[in-house]
Amino acid sequence: MADVNPPRLDPVSMAWNTVASYPSYEEAQAAVDRLSDERFPVENLDIVGSGLRLVERVTGRLTNARAAAAGAASGAWFGLFIGLLVGLFTRGPTWIGLIIGGLLIGAAWGAVFGFVGHAATRGRRDFSSARTLTATRYDIVARGGTAEHARSVLQQAGLLPDQHADVPPPGAAGANP
Repeated sequence: MADVNPPRLDPVSMAWNTVASYPSYEEAQAAVDRLSDERFPVENLDIVGSGLRLVERVTGRLTNARAAAAGAASGAWFGLFIGLLVGLFTRGPTWIGLIIGGLLIGAAWGAVFGFVGHAATRGRRDFSSARTLTATRYDIVARGGTAEHARSVLQQAGLLPDQHADVPPPGAAGANP
């Protein structure tokens, strides 16, 4: 059955339930792992990234030849897959011919599509890149009234950073009950 009252994600309730904030995902993950090791009910936790930014790492110049080569490589994989799929219903030496044929035909079509696709941009994007989404801060947020227990476990483990001046203590004005 669906949750009738999903958890609120407004800034006040997020601050109220924030257990700890970390500058990297790995640190937040290590804190949740430690809570799990201490038998804390981690199903009541979320890791929330804030201050999101898109980072696009340029990996090199993209020419028509490189686009065709990349297309050929991906086309070859697809052709190999199709050759193997059709090869399931074949016996004898024909099987190897289907595999090689699928690989070559896939590579040829992939190269054509890669070349044409890049040429269609007319030089507007002559580079290859990899995109990632990163956050500047990762908060561990607790549901179900478990935030204080999680804080105490992390504090005992020495994994609670000293940055909770912005988190109102229980009963403070403006805090959600």
